[in-house]
Amino acid sequence: MHTPHTESPPRPPEHRPAALSTGVLALCSALLLTLVGVEWRPLLELDADIARTTHRWAVEERGLTQTSRILTDWVWDPWTMRVLCGVAAALLLWRYAAPWSALWLVLSVAVGTAVQQGLKAALDRARPVWPDPVDSAHYAAFPSGHAMTATVVCGLLLWLLHRRGVGRALWRTALAVAVLSVAGVGLTRVWLGVHWPTDVLGGWLLGALTVAAAVAVHRRRCPARR
Repeated sequence: MHTPHTESPPRPPEHRPAALSTGVLALCSALLLTLVGVEWRPLLELDADIARTTHRWAVEERGLTQTSRILTDWVWDPWTMRVLCGVAAALLLWRYAAPWSALWLVLSVAVGTAVQQGLKAALDRARPVWPDPVDSAHYAAFPSGHAMTATVVCGLLLWLLHRRGVGRALWRTALAVAVLSVAGVGLTRVWLGVHWPTDVLGGWLLGALTVAAAVAVHRRRCPARR
């Protein structure tokens, strides 16, 4: 007696680009992590050249440097981003009755922070050292915690807004603020001489990878209604 073979349903087409993006982000993150870990000389020399140039500008442009310090220490600080995440989670919980999404948001940001701190401890990359510093920072350099946290928080919040189908004006405003924040915080960290450029690039890549993985988990747990 022949038993008909039951096949699992094919993956929805919209999930394929997401899986491809996640794979590309993972590959790029692993490559950069390896190059930094083995201290590949061409990469270190490029880092040093860019850092020396931007530090010279930062010493000369005191007004812009002070503005960068305010932005990076207050507006785009990781704790500011985490507070924003908490406010969004509370809104999801009380306004939209979405406890799973609220928990998912908080846990995703927490996982991103854990990954960031784990890599810092594992690589223990030294920060730039200057005879005339314009700012200071603690802990190891790679990846940039500011860049990674901003990428994770802004990316997750943007995805939630898109999923809920917000109006075009709100979406465009949120997108512009997110892009400005993620790009701006990375540039200020290099400008202030507390990170190498690849620290920031690593923060962006790992942050985007965290967002992609978190979105995949959310989609599996709560598939979108058609």
